[in-house]
Amino acid sequence: MSYPSRDMLLIWIAAALRSFGIGLLGVVLGVFLYRVGFSSAAIGVVIAAGLAGAAAATAAVTLRADPLGRRNTLFLLALLTAAGAVPLLFHSPLAVVAPVAFVGMLNGMGTDRSPSFALEQAIIPGLAPDEKRTWSLAWYNLVLDGGGALGALAAGFPLLANRGWGLDVTTAYERLFEGYILLNVFSGVLCLFLSRNVETIRGNGPNRKPLVISPETRSTVARLASLFAIDSLGGGLLTDALVSYWFFRRFGIAENQLAVLFFAVHILNALSHLGAAALARKFGLVRTMVFTHLPSSVFLILAGIVPSASWAVVLFLLRESMVEMDVPTRQSYVAAVVGPHERTYASGVTNLTRTLSWAVSSSVAGVLMQHVRFSAPLLLGGGLKIFYDLLLWRAFRHVVPPEERK
Repeated sequence: MSYPSRDMLLIWIAAALRSFGIGLLGVVLGVFLYRVGFSSAAIGVVIAAGLAGAAAATAAVTLRADPLGRRNTLFLLALLTAAGAVPLLFHSPLAVVAPVAFVGMLNGMGTDRSPSFALEQAIIPGLAPDEKRTWSLAWYNLVLDGGGALGALAAGFPLLANRGWGLDVTTAYERLFEGYILLNVFSGVLCLFLSRNVETIRGNGPNRKPLVISPETRSTVARLASLFAIDSLGGGLLTDALVSYWFFRRFGIAENQLAVLFFAVHILNALSHLGAAALARKFGLVRTMVFTHLPSSVFLILAGIVPSASWAVVLFLLRESMVEMDVPTRQSYVAAVVGPHERTYASGVTNLTRTLSWAVSSSVAGVLMQHVRFSAPLLLGGGLKIFYDLLLWRAFRHVVPPEERK
C-alpha cells in the first residue's frame, strides 16, 4: 500500500471540510446566539445539547459502525451534522435550537471531537505501519486544525460583509450557516469514495465473525476512559464558543478580531501536532502527553486572572501552542495498546466518555459565568486538566506501546 494512501487523502480532505465548519461555529455560535437574545445559561444549554448528541452518536458508532460499514456511517453522520445548523438560519427559539442541536451534533467546541472524528481514529492506524502511526495521526490532526483555522478566520465574514458590502449582519450570518450546511454535505459525499480497506476484515452478513474484546483491553480502555473524563470535564468548560464569548463580553473584542485570534489558535494547534510526534519519538507517548499538557493549563489559569486584554490573549495563545500536543499522542497510544480489531471499540468508548464529560461541564459553564464568576470556567477547567495530567502519569507511565519496546 502506498503511503499516504488514496483513502488517507480522502479522509484528510473530508475531515478538513468538516473541521472548517466546526472552527467557524466555535467562534460565531456563542456570539450569534447572544445577538439574537439568548442568555449565557441558554448558550451553555445549546452547546451542551450538541455535545450530548455527539456523545449519543459516538455510542452508536462504537456499536454499529463496523456492521453498518464505516463509509456509510461517515456519510450519514455528515448529513446529520449539516442538519444541525438549519434552525440557526431561521433564528429559532431555544425550544427548537436545543433538540436539533442534539440531533445534528452542533459543535461549539471549535475543535473536532465528533463521532466522525472517533471513527477516523479507528481507521487511520490500519492504513499505516506501527512506526508511522503517530505521525499519521499527527498529520491528520494538523489537517483538522488547519481546516479549523480557516473556519475560524471565516467567522469574521458577517462584520466584514456588513462594513464592506453593506450586507445586513443577520443576512450575513444566514449565508455563513448555509455555507456550513453545504460543506458538511460535500464532506459526506467524499466518504462514499473510500475503498474497502477502511472497513474491518471480519467478514459480512452471515459469515461475519462476532467482535470479541479481550478482558485486558476492556480493563485498559476503562482506566483510560475514566482519566480522559476528568480532562474533558475541564475541556467542556473551555469550548471555543464560550471562550470566544468570554473575550467578547469581558474585553469587548469584536467578531472580526476574534476570527483572527482563533485563526492563530488553530494554526498553533496544527503545528503543535507535528512537534508532538517528534517529541514522542524521542521521549515516548505518555511523557509527551503529560509534560506538554501541564504547562498549558497553567497558562490558561493565568489568562483567566490577568486584567489586561493583551496579556489574556498572549497567555491564551501560549496555552494553545501546547494544549493539543496530547491529541495525536493520545490517539496513537489508545490504538497501540489494543488489537487492530478492537480499535473502533477503544476509540468509540474513550471518545464517548470525553464527549459526555464535555456535555456535562459545558451545560454548567454558562451558569458559572452568569452566577459565580465570569472567568470561573477558565480557572476550574485549568485545575481539572492539571489533576488529570498527574493521574495519567501515575497510572500509565510504565505501560509502553510496541514501537517503544523495540
